[in-house]
Amino acid sequence: MVPTKRSSVCRGRSNGLRCVVTVLAVLSVSAPAAFGVPSVNPARQLVVKIVAQIQRADYEGDRAALQRLYGELTPFVDDKELASRVLYWRGFASWRRAINGFNDSVDPKELEQDLTDAGEEFKKAIAADPNFVDAKIAVSSCLSIRIGLTPNRLQELVTEARPFVKDARAAEPDNPRLLWVLGPNLWNTPPERGGGQDKAIESYLKGLESVRKPKATAADPLDPSWGEPELLMSLGWSYLNRATPDLNAAERNARAALQLVPYWHYVRDILLPQIQKAQSKS
Repeated sequence: MVPTKRSSVCRGRSNGLRCVVTVLAVLSVSAPAAFGVPSVNPARQLVVKIVAQIQRADYEGDRAALQRLYGELTPFVDDKELASRVLYWRGFASWRRAINGFNDSVDPKELEQDLTDAGEEFKKAIAADPNFVDAKIAVSSCLSIRIGLTPNRLQELVTEARPFVKDARAAEPDNPRLLWVLGPNLWNTPPERGGGQDKAIESYLKGLESVRKPKATAADPLDPSWGEPELLMSLGWSYLNRATPDLNAAERNARAALQLVPYWHYVRDILLPQIQKAQSKS
């Protein structure tokens, strides 16, 4: 409640400044409730800050930071308002820690553990919010990547991933992150079974079109909205590595990804030099 009587500190000319400071301090605390403005959840603000750091650490290839930030989200996993998104971003940190690890020749057993940990976090996020499509997309990716690390478990992991992909496709078939995750699967699936390199590129292009559509409402910063740089990166890689490379398209898409994320370690320091090396040989 905003007080209606002046405090004793307001008496006298010499105390005028103290009076103003006191009133402003009271208003800064009481005004939201007094005027019907929703109060800000400080836990949410901190989680939003950590999530932004996780995304930057991913692009920078900073696996140590991803591990640390994963831990920094631990105090918020039981917050009913935030739980599903906190669990998603904890999973994201481990997922991207593994993906970046492939570029650093990390022990496959460590990569497998990161992906397993990530998958468990995504499953908990789904338990907290059964309609959380992006968590289903992410867990399916973790399972798919694990196939390459443990090919002897192919059937088991495919069987586990299938319902997550099916649910995501049914709910949000044009989700750009779904189309990005499906790309590698299509790339490695023979054309006679509905896949192939062209199908993968088609998926990335469709995802790019989807992610660039104007949004009707402002997004919650804790809801996944990434995808455009990743799709551009995957297009760059695909045009470089397909049976008939298109090096100009590869460079164009890689540079477009870097325009969005200039500090992306993989694109700047690995993919683009690979493209430039291929250009010099062609």
